[in-house]
Amino acid sequence: MQKTGRDLPPFPNLRKFLDFLGREDDLKTLSTPVDVHLEATALHQKVIGSAGPAVLVSNPVRADRGGFAAPLLINLFGTSKRVANGLGLHPENLPDLGQFLASLRSPQPPASWREAGTLIPMAKAGLNSRPKMTGVPKDLHRVEPDLSQLPVQTCWPGDAGPLITWGMVVTRSPGRDDPRSYNLGIYRIQVLDKDRAILRWLPFRGGAQHYRQWQQSGEAMPVAVVIGCDPATLLASVIPAPANVSELALAGIFNGTPSKLAPCDTIDLHVPASSEIVLEGEVQPGETALEGPFGDHTGYYNEAADYPVFRLKAMKMRRDCVYLSTFTGRAPDEPSVIGEAMTDLFRPLLQQAIPEIIDVHLPPATCSYRVAVLQIAKTYPGQARRAMMGFWSLLPQFSMTKYVIVVDQDIDIRNWDDVMWAVATRSDPERDLIVLTGTPVDQLDFASPREGLGGKLGIDATIKTGAETARTFAEKLTMPAEMETRADSLFAQLCLTPAAEEYP
Repeated sequence: MQKTGRDLPPFPNLRKFLDFLGREDDLKTLSTPVDVHLEATALHQKVIGSAGPAVLVSNPVRADRGGFAAPLLINLFGTSKRVANGLGLHPENLPDLGQFLASLRSPQPPASWREAGTLIPMAKAGLNSRPKMTGVPKDLHRVEPDLSQLPVQTCWPGDAGPLITWGMVVTRSPGRDDPRSYNLGIYRIQVLDKDRAILRWLPFRGGAQHYRQWQQSGEAMPVAVVIGCDPATLLASVIPAPANVSELALAGIFNGTPSKLAPCDTIDLHVPASSEIVLEGEVQPGETALEGPFGDHTGYYNEAADYPVFRLKAMKMRRDCVYLSTFTGRAPDEPSVIGEAMTDLFRPLLQQAIPEIIDVHLPPATCSYRVAVLQIAKTYPGQARRAMMGFWSLLPQFSMTKYVIVVDQDIDIRNWDDVMWAVATRSDPERDLIVLTGTPVDQLDFASPREGLGGKLGIDATIKTGAETARTFAEKLTMPAEMETRADSLFAQLCLTPAAEEYP
């Protein structure tokens, strides 16, 4: 039977997940006051840099005002293990879930009655992908709509102001409220005052597409911002999903049960019933404000630009809620950790579309997706170029990747020395570089000559065959296996220990 990979108990809300992390000794509570102006980010950097636990700051403060209405939760997905756990998995089972998601995209007909049993999990996943409407949870209460009640971080010294960093923005198309048209995305939200904020979304994101539709209709756009909910829905909102697969559908598949949606009070929209904090509001046609600059995942401050203004109409908070937050900066940060963990999910999808790809690695140090290394089983000339073009076109997120390096099966793609050895010895700049111009790039990429447009470079670092070369490629140096075994035995007899330190 097709395995979905889920092997942990359900986490219907954030509390259940935090309880689980507490039992795993993967959640710590800090009662010492922590200032949300810079100090929380500096602490988070230390914790994530040491692969530390999630941290619940029970006493977040700000020098000019004191405490807040909720504790601050940081580093929730700061390790690959917790990312997998949030999807209901032990880390070793992430590939199983990736295989299952790929099979949902292109299911194969069963060859026998016995194989027909593999369709049962797919049928269940199809049912779980349809969200269900429910009532407003009893412990989710209306409070005064005032963003200053929340421990919103100012992450970097040059930031334009406080920034909601883990706000899951819920939008839909114009017309009747239909969850099938919903988009859930994590967008940067600059707080201007107690009832106004700026929504920053890149043009190809679902929220931006909805915004353009509402602009054309001339109507106010309903927008809900959810801060904290069940972990699978949070992760579904940041995973590069195939086209026409909604975040709510993914969340239902990950949870093994349909997503439950509760109605908003003041706008025609629904939000996850597991929400910790809900901000209900509208974006008026044509109303924008200057957003930024802010420190970003590139390790630089981005330029200021105009983006839509969100006007807060109502605010709900769950009793004893927590405020989920993070920072973005040069890796390691949570986006880079999540991106690395999610490679196991989209690898089967990539292999399904481009079968010669054996493995893929997105080095976290290269801002998660700016550089990709593909390992292929090469069988014909030009195959590396085919793999590059297929990668760039498969998912919207991959269209942002600037550099793609393709190597053979004998290269360890997670060993940068090995990859660079292949580039140095198996590629020639005159023959093996593909340069594309005028392609989509991340708007935050200041290396590009124009905002949102730039080049791409593909490097074919495979051994050349057939029409690719007029020369016979040299034989790779290898030591016979029996000699390696003999050397291991001799090396053990040396009893080498680190040299003793010399003291004056």
